[in-house]
Amino acid sequence: MAHALRLAARGLGSVWPNPAVGCVLVKDGQIVGRGWTQPGGRPHAEARALDQAGSEAAGATAFVTLEPCAHHGKTPPCAEALVAARVSRVVSALTDPDPRVSGKGHALLRAAGIDVTENVMAPEAARLNAGFLKRVTQGLPFVTLKLATTLDGRIATASGESRWITGPEARRHGHVLRLSHDAVMVGAGTARADDPDLTVRDMGAAHQPVRIVLDSRLGHAPTSRLGRTAGQVPVWMVHGFAAPDAARAAWAATGAALIEVAATAAGQVDIRAALQALAARGITRILCEGGGQVAASLVAEGLADDLASYQAGALIGADGRAGLGPLGVGRLGDAPRLRLADTAVLGPDRFSLWSFVPG
Repeated sequence: MAHALRLAARGLGSVWPNPAVGCVLVKDGQIVGRGWTQPGGRPHAEARALDQAGSEAAGATAFVTLEPCAHHGKTPPCAEALVAARVSRVVSALTDPDPRVSGKGHALLRAAGIDVTENVMAPEAARLNAGFLKRVTQGLPFVTLKLATTLDGRIATASGESRWITGPEARRHGHVLRLSHDAVMVGAGTARADDPDLTVRDMGAAHQPVRIVLDSRLGHAPTSRLGRTAGQVPVWMVHGFAAPDAARAAWAATGAALIEVAATAAGQVDIRAALQALAARGITRILCEGGGQVAASLVAEGLADDLASYQAGALIGADGRAGLGPLGVGRLGDAPRLRLADTAVLGPDRFSLWSFVPG
C-alpha cells in the first residue's frame, strides 16, 4: 500500500477533479502490475495495473489507495474490471465519499466473492487525497499558503523589492510544489506589483496549473504576462459584480475565463464564495502565493489547510512588507495554531510545511 500511495502521488495536480489513485497487483510475492491515475483523470489506476498484469491478474491481490469506482462514467467501473480480471483479494485504504461510489465498489467486489480488506494506511491516503476529499464533502478545495520570507517574516523591502529573498534551491522546490497543485492563486495586488507568470518552469514537459487571480474589479492589465499567455496556459479571473464591462471584455479577449462571485462590504472578492466557485469547476488543490491580505483572509476564515514556508537567513526589519496581513488577534489564545508536518534544508534556506490545527 505504501508503494501504491507513492504511485498515486504522481497524479497530484494533473488529475482533477478526479482523485489521485495508485494500484499495485501482487501475486506469489511479486508485483505483476501497477498503475496510477493518468493526466486528466483517465485511465484510472486499476485499469493501468490490470493492463500491465494481463493474465497474471487472476488470483492476485490488488492494493488500491481508494475504493474502486462502481459507477459508469467516461470509463467502465474499476470494481467490475477487477471482478472480470478474477483478482482474489482487494485491499483498499479509503472508502470513496463520492455518493456515486461510497461503499458500492466494495459491495460489488464482495458480491463477486472477492475478499475485501478496508482502511489500510487510511490516514496516509486521506492526507494524500485531502483535496479530493474536501471538495466532495465540503465543496471547497484544499488550500496551501506559500510564504517566502526572511527570518523576521518579511516578503519584501519597504520599496517592494522581493527578488530574490530565497536561493535557487528553494525556488526550484517551489516549482515542485506548484506541480502538485491544480491551481496557483494570487490576489490583484500581487498580480499588479509582480506581473507574475505563475507557471511551472525548468521541470521538463510538466503539466501547468491553472493560474487564478482574485481581482474584484479586473484592474490587472490584460497586457500583463498572464493576459498575454492566457491562450497557452489557463487563466481564471475571479471578480465581483462591479467589474466594468470594458475590463470583462478585454480579459475575455485574452482567452481567460471570467468567474463572477460575491464581494465583501469593502468591495473585495468574497474569499469563501471564490473557493466554492473554484471547487464547483473541479479544482481540488490550490497553492496561494500571495499577497498578504489574501493569505490573511484565508487564515481568518479558516479556509487555509497547509502553510509552506521558505525562510531565508536574512533580516529586513519592521519597515519591510509583512508576509501576512492583519488577523485581528487580540489574545494569544486566539492565534491560529499550526502543526509541523515536514522540514528540510534547501541550500542556504529552510523549508517547513505546517498544517493548520482546526479551531
